[in-house]
Amino acid sequence: MTAQVDYLAVLFATTSGASGDLLGSDEKELVQLVWQLVDLKNKKLGRVNELLIKPKLSDLTEEKEEDGAGGEKGSGAEFVSTAANLESALNQFHLRLTNEVNSMGTGTSVCLCTDGQLHIRQVIHPEAAGKNIPVPDCFYSFFDLRKEFRMHFPTCDLKVLDVHIMAESLSITVDPPALLDPSTILPPEVAVQQVQTMANVVLSLISEPLCHKFSYPERISEKFETGTCSKMEKVCDNTVIRARGLPWQSSDQDIARFFRGLNIAKGGAALCLNAQGRRNGEALVRFVNEEHRDLALQRHKHHMGNRYIEVYKATGEDFLKIAGGTSNEVAVFLSREDLVIVRMRGLPFTATHEQVLAFFGQEDGLKEACPVSGGKDGILFVRYPDGRPTGDAFVLFACEDQAQCALRKHKDILGKRYIELFKSTAAEVQQVLNRYSSAPLIPVAPAPLVSVLPTVSLLPPPGGMRDCLRLRGLPYTATIEDILTFLGEFTQDIRPHGVHMVLNQQGRPSGDCFIQMTSAERAFGASQRLHKQVMSGVRGVNSRYVEVFPCSAEEMGLVLMGGSLSHAHIHTHSRSSRSGTGLSPPPCKSRRLSPPTYSFSPAPAVLPAEAAGLYPGIGQVLLTPRHLHPGHAYYPAAAQLYMNYAAYYPSPPGSPSTVGFFPSPSPLSSPGGLMRMPGLAYSNGVKELINAVQGYQYASEDGLMHAHGPVHAHDPTRTLPMLTQPKEWRPAESMSLLSSSLIGHSSGGDVPLMPFPPHLAKHGGQYLDFTLL
Repeated sequence: MTAQVDYLAVLFATTSGASGDLLGSDEKELVQLVWQLVDLKNKKLGRVNELLIKPKLSDLTEEKEEDGAGGEKGSGAEFVSTAANLESALNQFHLRLTNEVNSMGTGTSVCLCTDGQLHIRQVIHPEAAGKNIPVPDCFYSFFDLRKEFRMHFPTCDLKVLDVHIMAESLSITVDPPALLDPSTILPPEVAVQQVQTMANVVLSLISEPLCHKFSYPERISEKFETGTCSKMEKVCDNTVIRARGLPWQSSDQDIARFFRGLNIAKGGAALCLNAQGRRNGEALVRFVNEEHRDLALQRHKHHMGNRYIEVYKATGEDFLKIAGGTSNEVAVFLSREDLVIVRMRGLPFTATHEQVLAFFGQEDGLKEACPVSGGKDGILFVRYPDGRPTGDAFVLFACEDQAQCALRKHKDILGKRYIELFKSTAAEVQQVLNRYSSAPLIPVAPAPLVSVLPTVSLLPPPGGMRDCLRLRGLPYTATIEDILTFLGEFTQDIRPHGVHMVLNQQGRPSGDCFIQMTSAERAFGASQRLHKQVMSGVRGVNSRYVEVFPCSAEEMGLVLMGGSLSHAHIHTHSRSSRSGTGLSPPPCKSRRLSPPTYSFSPAPAVLPAEAAGLYPGIGQVLLTPRHLHPGHAYYPAAAQLYMNYAAYYPSPPGSPSTVGFFPSPSPLSSPGGLMRMPGLAYSNGVKELINAVQGYQYASEDGLMHAHGPVHAHDPTRTLPMLTQPKEWRPAESMSLLSSSLIGHSSGGDVPLMPFPPHLAKHGGQYLDFTLL
């Protein structure tokens, strides 16, 4: 609408809650509408009308309704009426406004005018949308009196501008404003005074010398427009919000209904998906400008049904990650607008276009046929980058009724599989295609566990001996106790801490497990005895047969570090030997975490020579780290070790929580050994271990304190001496002790490097249990 209107209906709305700049922010119901008609051509004012909305009419309201024609002077309005609910109030307002315009006879075009955006955008439209009430056409366009006034007074700030400031600037005499708390209910007479002041401001604007023309009203979108968004498109950070807490079954139309009254950009509602491709209850919404984004933030913790929705600021980059796309095939598929999208999940990998068309075209009892719009062109199969199908597809339907008819086929059978059907959006199509077309599935590796020092490897050394078991096909409810029960007599052959449950991307059991046995013969015997035997889950449910295969420690370590096992990676086997390996790739493969070979060049220095000179002990270790032998199953010491928490990793109850390699000093004056410290807190690190050990020393006559100290040669029993007073150690000595004794890298020999006493007592009374291995 660009032509000048004949009448302006100055409108003021009041709720049962906050007022002023907080109007509509508390989701309170509309209780009062006050308006006055302004004849722009003749520069005349109509009567002041008041409409009270109350669910239950009180005696006072009934009296006002009876005496309305004669004029109720309590609030200052000339005509007062009541309505039982919001729908009746809006229809009554539209009818009375139309009759009053027709009675004047000088024109027919009328438009609303409000003091700011809140009265219509944040009060009337949101409440009507929440109650599924149709809004009359007159509420979809209005003039913002503040913006019209600012055209002639550009120095005014819209955020602090109000009716009284405009009246003072135009030299209009008004009563001084009362100091009211914005968080309280506005008195009825205040609303009438506001409308009268606004009407006088309008008359002053259209009179000389300003001679203002009301020509460009604000518009409210009646319908959300779907569309596509390119990743190359620029999206302003000040126009995007993130909505959290959405119901799982909500669609982009539900999001648009929640933000009714605010203009969402075309295709600006994008539902977020989790790692499994399902909606996670979040959405990114892009508005046409910053003003509408700020109004959307005021709807924080407003309700959608029975759930409150959290609204936060977001960036344009966040929106493009979800809704942006680059595929031409998707752009062509989504180019046809005003179509409803349905997502199919669980399709057979051999499904064709003809089968999908037949699935929706067949009639089955009460389920009617629903033809796909465009035939084969209305079906989009989702595929991996190598062309393999994913089991997902998107289908277009001409209207909402046909889409609802299609959704009634939810979990019907296609081939030998039941198909899940969901109503989808254009942004979800882009997001699903982007997810499956990206390689690898985990694009960014997590931060390294230790910035300088790699972690300690507690797995057995690699080798060709197949002294481990791999269990595949476990019930998802199976625990370590269930696995021990399943192994039966072979339980006594399991090494300590030798059960490694393998978890999937979400940290849940994946159905695989690795078990370290005492010998290859016992591992082979267990695989022959238990292969394809049935294991029952909790309370005897979820019974499944379990495949049991022998494997080596190298293969087990590779999987637990996030790598993948394939037949070509290990050896070339015959058909019969491959069937017994049980080496299948894990569900989440990442080339970054599973390199094809483990032969590395000599490791460069971790620290520069200048910095290494400041730390005599550990500095020399980091300056010349020991590189790995060819064919080793671990990563080199110089490379930063990334733990793949999104893929396979061992479970805490039955296996170590760290996997890696630690370089030890090459010259050792005494043999090495392992020392176990059970009972440590999960939060303890290297620093805490150093502090626990460095405060104690042995008696001078026994002399054995750290890796470079002498061992008592005459009496072995004196290698466990009594503790004397604590001694202050240098950090280099403490690290040398830790790296040589706790880590346990040995240069040869059978004598333990550092036989600690069974218990060391700290000053605070806490005991640490040191067990010599």
